[in-house]
Amino acid sequence: MNVDHALGRSVTVSAGGVALFTYVYRPDTPTLESPKPYLHPIRTRAGDVVSLFRPHDHVWHKGIAWSLPHVGEHNFWGGPTYVPGRFYVQLANNGRAEHVHLEELEADDDAARLRHRLDWTAQAGDPVITEERRLSARLIDDDTWVLCFATAMRNVSGATLAFGSPTTKGRENAGYGGLFWRGPRSFTGGTLQSPDGTGGDELRGTRAEWFAFRGRHDGTDRASTIVMVDDRDNPRHPPQWFARTEQFACLNPAPFFSEELDLPYGDTLAFRYAVVVAAGDRGEAGTKALAEHGRAAL
Repeated sequence: MNVDHALGRSVTVSAGGVALFTYVYRPDTPTLESPKPYLHPIRTRAGDVVSLFRPHDHVWHKGIAWSLPHVGEHNFWGGPTYVPGRFYVQLANNGRAEHVHLEELEADDDAARLRHRLDWTAQAGDPVITEERRLSARLIDDDTWVLCFATAMRNVSGATLAFGSPTTKGRENAGYGGLFWRGPRSFTGGTLQSPDGTGGDELRGTRAEWFAFRGRHDGTDRASTIVMVDDRDNPRHPPQWFARTEQFACLNPAPFFSEELDLPYGDTLAFRYAVVVAAGDRGEAGTKALAEHGRAAL
């Protein structure tokens, strides 16, 4: 794999002449979109883009990002905050996750690794969380690669932080928050798959170790598959999933979907995930095999 580092801005990882992803660790995102690092564009080894950046319906959606809508009083998701009895309200609570220092960046023939530190701050600038984040990418075969994402977040706010979602605040079946992938527009109407089979939006809120999205691309008429795998040591494993296909394509293992998780001051909360990016539609059996590759990578 090859690494191209735009100093102070982003890292792009390539293999076989294809830029597999760009990780923008210091974005120029507006405050109201809760600035944070993100991965976009993300491509299959065939070169098809499988992520969407700043869609007009939710401009705070950016490829794959670690996004948290309710951390105490703070919104690290972007946009308005769900307020019981008032629906979504724009508050002065859009915090940011800001890159502090790059600790590691290296690559070899079939893998690349990145580690950095971040500070999460309130919109007013007060410290909330310090984070160590690790990303790695590894080639599986000529058509497939896997991204591993790991985070360790330490509460430095001075008080207990409650991690939640709009559902924990009262909005039914809107438990999003965590590692969130937004897919291309052409994936709308594609196929969701869990270990129990395929379906559509009715699968949202179900618990599973992994979820997949199988979609098709405009232009090339090719198919691609994304599989997200939750590590068995993650809190609340297996998670409930926030997944959509009817309005737009997304996947999100949501550990705070229907129940808040308290993080005391000074304590650390850690999660690990694998994201398998594959060219083609492998069908149900082939998609399960991709999930096994993701589990093996964790």
